[in-house]
Amino acid sequence: MKISVVGTGYVGLVSGTCIAETGVNVACVDIDETKIEKLNNGIIPIYEPGLEDIYKKNVEKGRLEFTTDLGASIKDADAVFIAVGTPPDEDGSADLKYVLGVAREIGKNMDHYLVVVTKSTVPVGTSVKVKQAILEELEKRGEKIPFDVASNPEFLKEGSAVNDFLKPDRIVIGTESKRAQKVMQRLYKPFVLNGHPILFMDITSSEMTKYAANSMLATKISFINDIANLCELVGADVDNVRRGIGSDPRIGNKFIYPGTGYGGSCFPKDVQALIRTADEFNYSLDVLKAVEKVNYRQKEVLFNKLYKRFEGDLKGKKFALWGLSFKPKTDDMREAPSLVIIEKLLEAGASVAGYDPVAMHEAERILGDKISYAKDEYDALIDADALILVTEWSEFRLPNFRVMEKLLKSKIIFDGRNIYDPEELAELGFEYFAIGRKTK
Repeated sequence: MKISVVGTGYVGLVSGTCIAETGVNVACVDIDETKIEKLNNGIIPIYEPGLEDIYKKNVEKGRLEFTTDLGASIKDADAVFIAVGTPPDEDGSADLKYVLGVAREIGKNMDHYLVVVTKSTVPVGTSVKVKQAILEELEKRGEKIPFDVASNPEFLKEGSAVNDFLKPDRIVIGTESKRAQKVMQRLYKPFVLNGHPILFMDITSSEMTKYAANSMLATKISFINDIANLCELVGADVDNVRRGIGSDPRIGNKFIYPGTGYGGSCFPKDVQALIRTADEFNYSLDVLKAVEKVNYRQKEVLFNKLYKRFEGDLKGKKFALWGLSFKPKTDDMREAPSLVIIEKLLEAGASVAGYDPVAMHEAERILGDKISYAKDEYDALIDADALILVTEWSEFRLPNFRVMEKLLKSKIIFDGRNIYDPEELAELGFEYFAIGRKTK
């Protein structure tokens, strides 16, 4: 088979590369000439564990190529995947200009039957708009070339996206014809043979499934963060509560770890988009509106603890900040809690020395010279009034506390991910502040 994947961001590049791994010929397309040039020269624009190895292997085998020519990429293709960005519009709804722009280009260039698949996270009803955009371009050409649209939402977690794609819990596909279903069934046959189920459904349900899934996970995160804050007030320990409720199989132990709120490219955008979709139908998704409100508030919780500890006097103080990306194993800083904390610290007159294992270049691109950048986690601690841990990278979990106490001006730790043992830190003489935990 041969497919085209339009868009070489997280979704497009991971999807295209992983599909090539199954033996399919894949052409990845992007209008960004610089990005395509880098990809053709062995430079991957994103950090994702495992991606580089299968990228190199499939380029060498001739199954994976990169181009700016969409028209050439869909010649003899069985399907074309639309995997471009859907950034939030001013009102929070998903902006479809890039998706529909690709659809129009497909309509201008297609010369045979194609299945046009939306891989981007798109609101319910988008496939209808994609189909209409293609039909309008075909009509301008005076052509009546058959095609089908389909929806194949991604369920990739940044930091484990390659594994998520190659070993999916399920593959959700929305189609409107047997012909399209047959093409998609053939494309994903290697996954089915390896025991990963395909769930075929109508397109509208497929589009809704993606938003509902991410919104449910966001709800779990905001719920446990709310419970954590209440635990502090009543004297309970959220770590005990988390283990207690997580052992119930109806609840499960995933996505119930309290912290500084969710971020990234998916949860904030998708929750907002689903709320706006409901508003368009005059229905209020009150639970999700509360989820969003709690998350905004949670990003300030760690700063508020710090502000209270220093009695509101942060001017001239220096803080070490470990973890800049919104989660471990990615360099993505979109909607990252670290950005909110840094902004509030700077506004209060403090300075920040930041460190992240992979997101330093991204941080410099976003923050410029607003903060200083440490060469490693210990370098950030030198003469700092306290440590603020925001992202739970594995190398932060077992630091040398004896070295830390020598570097820090004050033995104070604000742990936004609850990765340290309060009793151990108390024995070492550290002041320790966590989320919803009993601390000494």
